[in-house]
Amino acid sequence: MVELTDPSQFALLGLDRAELAALVESEGEPAYRAQQLLEAVYRQRVDSIEQISTLPQQFRAKLMEKGIAIGVPTIEKRFVSQDGTVRYLLDLADGESVETVWMPEGDGGEAGDGSEAGDPKTSGRGWDRATICLSSQVGCAVDCQFCLTALLGVKRNLSAGEIVGQVCVVLKDQRVSPEDRINLVFMGMGEPFLNYDNFIKAVRLMVEEVGLAEPRMTVSTAGIVPRLHDFGQEPIRPKLAISLNASNDELRTRLMPLNRKWNLEKLLAAARNFPLRNRERITFEYVLLNEVNDAPANAREVAELLRGMRAKVNLIAWNPGPGVEFSTPAEERVLAFQYVLVAAGIPTFVRRPRGRDIYAACGQLKRTVAFATAPPP
Repeated sequence: MVELTDPSQFALLGLDRAELAALVESEGEPAYRAQQLLEAVYRQRVDSIEQISTLPQQFRAKLMEKGIAIGVPTIEKRFVSQDGTVRYLLDLADGESVETVWMPEGDGGEAGDGSEAGDPKTSGRGWDRATICLSSQVGCAVDCQFCLTALLGVKRNLSAGEIVGQVCVVLKDQRVSPEDRINLVFMGMGEPFLNYDNFIKAVRLMVEEVGLAEPRMTVSTAGIVPRLHDFGQEPIRPKLAISLNASNDELRTRLMPLNRKWNLEKLLAAARNFPLRNRERITFEYVLLNEVNDAPANAREVAELLRGMRAKVNLIAWNPGPGVEFSTPAEERVLAFQYVLVAAGIPTFVRRPRGRDIYAACGQLKRTVAFATAPPP
């Protein structure tokens, strides 16, 4: 069973089918109780044992007497952006906190947005698809110089239940279901491949028990090279995105000290050997920092690095934050960088910032309530 930080409590959230079956058996209950627990925890997304109405009162009382809880994070604060993005500050059982972001997109089924006008599943709610950005650690150990989360350092890894719990909380708060074209991106606080086992278990639970679609998941890594091989062997896995952010080793080491351990040669060798599925590409993410890594010469170096790979590039104009001394490039510089890559035959997209005014955009998550009334420029 998953142990909460409080030694008197254990969490159901994060347990898989076999583990719940073992729990039920140990309590002398019939085997079908495991399915009832799975349904309640992952599909109905209950908050407490008391809410599992399919269980007999006596069994519920027994679970609670033993200190067993659901283990769902609680919402401390919500911040709503002018673009509809919501940043959630979630409290965990040990008093730590983590951030999760909800990003609705589209216009709710009006003609021209890629869905059929009048679609009853989307009309009236203002969006037709959405993305949940998940965290995998409290803080982050990678220390990318342009990222607010790096200022926290790393507090601890999240459990599989705490990762899945972010999804459960947001789905419930937004009153949506996994069938509502929900994308998941592991691009929040932390480095997922430094919390690999819990991250992978959470992925399996979200596909098999919550009901989210595997093709709609993406994980971003700074480049933990040994884990790229492990990840490629997983039977259930999200799509892969690699944070590149520089065009040569000297620059990447300056921006991402992790490059000292796994340089571009090692990283790109692992990427080239990664077993891609049919029609799949590796995404390389590149945060553009004004007059640091955003010159056409940098773009030409990136094109050379990725030559011959089944890859695409997402360009992200740096999202500002206090205590991080970079600036955002002008749109002309972003487009010039994109032009070089496209001309080299590499599909390249400029990612529009979401929730920048509430510190919910890429690189801005910092477990904070302080910035809510002082939005960035």
